[in-house]
Amino acid sequence: MSLALSIKNLKKTYKGGTVALKGVDLEIKEGGFYALLGPNGAGKTTIIGVVTGLVNKTEGKIEVFGVDIDKNHDKAKTFMGVVPQEININIFEKCINIMIDQAGYYGIPRNISINRAEELLKMLGLYDKKDQPSQNLSGGMKRRLMIARALMHQPKLLILDEPTAGVDVELRRGMWDFLKKINAEGTTILLTTHYLEEAEQLCERAAIINKGEIVAEGAMEELVSKHPSGKLEEVFLELTK
Repeated sequence: MSLALSIKNLKKTYKGGTVALKGVDLEIKEGGFYALLGPNGAGKTTIIGVVTGLVNKTEGKIEVFGVDIDKNHDKAKTFMGVVPQEININIFEKCINIMIDQAGYYGIPRNISINRAEELLKMLGLYDKKDQPSQNLSGGMKRRLMIARALMHQPKLLILDEPTAGVDVELRRGMWDFLKKINAEGTTILLTTHYLEEAEQLCERAAIINKGEIVAEGAMEELVSKHPSGKLEEVFLELTK
């Protein structure tokens, strides 16, 4: 099976001398559902920032479906859909227009993007809100809209940075079902989350990062077996304390 994402010896030192990443190696197979876990400030968001081109790396090599991001970033970007941690949608824009505008960045014709947007909004339970400005949505609905927006160009790799932060339990479970569905249909997913139960429920493999270094990586069953309790939370606390 080919690799969706290959990260080799990734290092990042910010201006002022703060070392965020100390030589991270990571591989995510195509079709996988992968969790990147760690405490605040461990380096998760920096990794995502570098992969998506928002942060300049200090050293290392990254390939997305075999495309080196330094040599052909534009092509690599077409493979990725990104849902950032911060809500960054235009609050005055109608939901359907947010979706169509996103498709336009990838050259998708309007007649195709309208149909695709409506389909995604239905799948995420937002169709009845399509003609409302996004400021009318609840926090959980805004996060679902961001997932829908990220999928407009049908990316092969979906990167989710804390997608269920502040979302109530019912909506979170609905999002889990949707993510499982698209993963089963072939979308590779990289998830960062502070809800360890979420990672256990969704992900086949995980890496735990602490202070800029990967301290554990493997199949979820492998990781939870590292502690007598068989709980990911206990493994996480032991490795990041």
